[in-house]
Amino acid sequence: MFFAFTGLSFKVSVLSMSITGFLYAHYWRVASAWMKKQVLKTPAPERLTQADWPRSLKDPTGFYLECFRFFHQRLPAEIREHRTYFSQNRRGFGEDAMHVMWYSLFETLKPANFLEIGVYRGQTTSLVALLARLKGVPCTVFGISPFSTAGDAVSKYDKGINYYEDTLTNFRHFSLRAPILLKAYSTDVPAKELIKSQSWDLIYIDGNHDYEIALQDWQNCSESVKAGGVIVLDDSGLTTAYRPPLFATGGHPGPSRLAQEIDTKRFREILQVGHNRVFQKIA
Repeated sequence: MFFAFTGLSFKVSVLSMSITGFLYAHYWRVASAWMKKQVLKTPAPERLTQADWPRSLKDPTGFYLECFRFFHQRLPAEIREHRTYFSQNRRGFGEDAMHVMWYSLFETLKPANFLEIGVYRGQTTSLVALLARLKGVPCTVFGISPFSTAGDAVSKYDKGINYYEDTLTNFRHFSLRAPILLKAYSTDVPAKELIKSQSWDLIYIDGNHDYEIALQDWQNCSESVKAGGVIVLDDSGLTTAYRPPLFATGGHPGPSRLAQEIDTKRFREILQVGHNRVFQKIA
């Protein structure tokens, strides 16, 4: 009887937690949608250019909201459609404002090459390829990823997906030239060799979020990005003045800690959009 009662109590407890979780998720969706509507009542700026970037460091929350408005009110339809596609069926993470960040970076830098560490299902790599096509900028797109369900302390991924083939399928959906993909962990020898193989204009570190791995990724990439080139560090906003709205996130501890340790004699921060921070190599 005791064991039966204990088992019943456990089931009731789990059911209660499930109901609580469901109600919270419903509240979050409703509240997020309401907040987005409130934010969009204010018009977006006509343009967001490099001249606006310093404001992102002084008022990262206000600038993030400007980027969110710009996405919905000013960004070209093709780029908004790209975000919509990846928002469906868990094809991609990120936030609407991040597409504005990449749009602004691409307009300014016009990179000849791009490397992403941590491709997942190809949202950012395909966005860069799409921007290259729309802007008429020749840009070779590379990606390093295990293309598996391997996660980290803060990330879990769906099973039953061939992430490599899925990424290529998503490129084909937008009729984009296939990227150059390396199936490996960023700490594997072939990955390190690819990173060292050329000088990079633009690198996105969005792989394993554990501090030790993120640190290795930064060390490897910081040596190979060219002077004047840029590294975007994902999920690194926890140690900044950024206060995310309900529909956004501030980042994770590992990358945020790493961002605090970046050598300011070699890199200067030039832009922050939400939890993404952008560093340009000085020398």
